Amino acid sequence: MPLTLDRTSPTTARVTRFFAAPPERVFAAHTEPELVRQWLTGPEGWIMTRCEIDLKPGGHFRYDWQSIDGSAGFHLKAEILEVEAPSRILHVERMYLPDETPSNRVETLFQAQDGGTLMVMTMQVETAETMEAMLATGMTDGMEASYAKLDAGFLQG
Repeated sequence: MPLTLDRTSPTTARVTRFFAAPPERVFAAHTEPELVRQWLTGPEGWIMTRCEIDLKPGGHFRYDWQSIDGSAGFHLKAEILEVEAPSRILHVERMYLPDETPSNRVETLFQAQDGGTLMVMTMQVETAETMEAMLATGMTDGMEASYAKLDAGFLQG
């Protein structure tokens, strides 16, 4: 089932996506670097070149992507605020495209539902303009491409 995105306020968006796997498995796929590398490969024609996750309050994660031809790249850095395995992660992230984007506060819930997991990701930024710019990047298409890869590959395997 493809993701849905709802704009719940000018500065908040909620993404939901169902996965046909239990919450423990979906949580692990989002938090274990060797698993994240299998599905979060970035846009078509890109590869993940770095995946670091220190899963604890005060910890961090960092993802780097590079075009296959090496001509371009971008990365994401985040500080982890709260972790309740396997049901919740709260973090603040910034993209570097190469310039740093404003902070995005992200809460991700992994809820058991219908024999699988409903992932609910709430993203909150400071201004409506930041949210508009974020959504204008086509991020939901990229997210769904990665989630489809996750659902069809690792979670079904």
